[in-house]
Amino acid sequence: MSLSPPTGTYWLDIFTHFASLSLLGVGGAITTAPDMHRFLVYEQNWLSDAQFSSSIALSQAAPGPNVLFVALLGWNLGLNAGGGPAAGWMAWALALFGVLVTMLGIMLPSSVLTYTATRWAHNNRELRPVRAFKTGMAPIVIALLIATGWLLTGTHDHPARDWPLWALTIGATLLVWRTKIHLLWLIGAGGVLGALGLV
Repeated sequence: MSLSPPTGTYWLDIFTHFASLSLLGVGGAITTAPDMHRFLVYEQNWLSDAQFSSSIALSQAAPGPNVLFVALLGWNLGLNAGGGPAAGWMAWALALFGVLVTMLGIMLPSSVLTYTATRWAHNNRELRPVRAFKTGMAPIVIALLIATGWLLTGTHDHPARDWPLWALTIGATLLVWRTKIHLLWLIGAGGVLGALGLV
């Protein structure tokens, strides 16, 4: 699949899309990954499916906040816009610019809204609508996380071939749900199994 070359409004389109998603990212930026995928991979063809998935996988495996996948998406967008890693210093400069654009887009609107709304909600925390809002947001966050998980499993749609991966996913889910094993141990175990080629 060949990627589409950027147009004149490339960076503005990316910034405005990420800024709008910033206000919808209930439960974190990872919950907006399905729409980022739709926009960047399917609609605009600015990223490949592999670049998108590897950006999420790498950032989730690395220590730090889960919003780092947005920085990696921006990095890949900039590299693609500059002609790839072999294109020289301009491609690397555009990659850094891509990180800046996507991170500002995803962080700025939600940070301003969160600061303002948190101050207001704290001052009015005993109001019934505030308590109802907090209770009502829980199922929405869970549904958005399930949608993200569903998207990431899309490349593993051959149960006969991918059964070890599905078994590992189910086992890890049950362990997280039923035990107090720290999630980092499970991520490490999954990384070792992947490095050994077992999943």
